[in-house]
Amino acid sequence: MSGFFEEVQRRKVYRVAAAYIIAAGFIIQIGSAVFPAWELPNWAFRLVVVLLLIGFPLALILAWAYDVTPQGIRATSTPSVPVARRRRNLIMLIAIGVIISAAAGFFLLPRASARKIDKSIAVLPFQNLSNEKENAYFADGIQDDILTNLSKIGDLKVISRMSVMSYRGDGVHNAREIGKALGVATLLEGSVRRAGNRVRVNVQLINATNDEHIWAEDYDRDLTDVFAIQTDLAQKIASALQAKLSPNEKARLDNRPTQNPDAYLLFVQAHDYANRAEMFHDTSLKAEPLFEQAIKLDPNFAAAFAGLSMVESWVYHSFDPVPSRREKARLNAEEALRLQPDLPEGHLALGFSYYYGDRDYEHALAEFEIARRGLPNESQAYFAIGSIQRRQGKWTESNANLEKAATLDPKNINVVINLCFSYIASSVH
Repeated sequence: MSGFFEEVQRRKVYRVAAAYIIAAGFIIQIGSAVFPAWELPNWAFRLVVVLLLIGFPLALILAWAYDVTPQGIRATSTPSVPVARRRRNLIMLIAIGVIISAAAGFFLLPRASARKIDKSIAVLPFQNLSNEKENAYFADGIQDDILTNLSKIGDLKVISRMSVMSYRGDGVHNAREIGKALGVATLLEGSVRRAGNRVRVNVQLINATNDEHIWAEDYDRDLTDVFAIQTDLAQKIASALQAKLSPNEKARLDNRPTQNPDAYLLFVQAHDYANRAEMFHDTSLKAEPLFEQAIKLDPNFAAAFAGLSMVESWVYHSFDPVPSRREKARLNAEEALRLQPDLPEGHLALGFSYYYGDRDYEHALAEFEIARRGLPNESQAYFAIGSIQRRQGKWTESNANLEKAATLDPKNINVVINLCFSYIASSVH
């Protein structure tokens, strides 16, 4: 065996192996950055990696057989050793080269495959093509429900509603600019036309890196089928982005929040008011009676109870701190969870009732953690968790959660300001 390593050293194979590894590493590093920028397919990068891996044992064989001299490339002189020993040394060299290449491939090829697709998406505001312009809330509701369904998929990155609403309007947008501003690789845009109990939804999934359409879909259904449209769209988008859905996520997508179409329309209106960026007295107080009417039509509408609880907590916290509102926020959140114990929005609502109503941060944090697991793209949950952790002096954890909230809601000034404040405060502490 010692004779083999002496030959490796004499033939300068070590030097060639080291130079090859350094050069291959440099090529892979450059390729991982350049190939996506040039929009080259992922298989091309994998091919480069495979060729480099195959080339390593070949480079060792060439280094063994030849030497670079002042007179040029010459065959390496062979000492007078038995032929069997020379053959054994060459086989050992090839085996070592193949083993090293195989080990490197085990680590490099999965990494190259992982570049396959960026699983990030923003659902832009849908255009309202209905004759009745007051149906604009319905188009927003469809968009918001699709966004909410996608937000339940942990393998995706989904931008929050507040950050995408600035792109509302009929003007033509540049997909690349939007994708860059929101930090996503994919956009979903669409339009909704409602006439009586008929709904027509048209959507396009767009690659934000090159402005090309990935696919388009048209739905023409009864209003009662609106949930089936939303579920089908979420599943198709997840499939297009190669996102993996857990059994629980699939079950949540299939869940219908209500069987009453009139209750759903009221809920959509209320949710539209409750989630506006400019949610002050007017919008929040308009949302409250609409949620209550939806609940009256469907007393088992758990999401409506959760929505009403969120409004009551916000109103109590912002401008009407009377005990009745605090109590109403708690009772409605608890009723939502009684009707549907695994409803993430119910846990989010209960968390805010503890947070705003009682300043009970331990119980609030526990509820927000449950909500975050069920809604892995809900920026409010990360923001609330980060805010509580900041109060507890857990600066590293707080900053991480606030950063996640800012990633999911990049145009929310409140989130960005709080993150900056946390950076400053943590540096002091």
